Amino acid sequence: MDKAPEAFLTIGEMADRLGVKTHILRYWEEQFPMLKPLKRAGGRRLYRPSDVALLDQIQDLLSKQGYTIRGARAYLAKGGSAENVAIAAPSPITAPAPAPVGDLFARPAASTLVPELRAIRDRLAKALAAA
Repeated sequence: MDKAPEAFLTIGEMADRLGVKTHILRYWEEQFPMLKPLKRAGGRRLYRPSDVALLDQIQDLLSKQGYTIRGARAYLAKGGSAENVAIAAPSPITAPAPAPVGDLFARPAASTLVPELRAIRDRLAKALAAA
């Protein structure tokens, strides 16, 4: 049975909705001062619809748009205006090249790696000297 949209959500329900663990939500409360759920007796958290909307936005900024915690906090503190927040711009995330399946833990032999590294070092030294 689903709750009405205006109903308060517990931390477990909110965690399930966002697909994160409850400790992540507690951490976000520390990192985002604008996030202040109601706390009942015994410290039970209840998220109001405004908290739910803010958590949805935080989740989107962090997981889909690639913001850091610091960048997302700055973005939200400035009212969500990207042109006002230079620090909040997400940095491109590059994934490392996938390892071959059969050689998942294989390392190149030192005898082939050292000459390659020396060649790279020499090219960098020449480039710096030319600059």
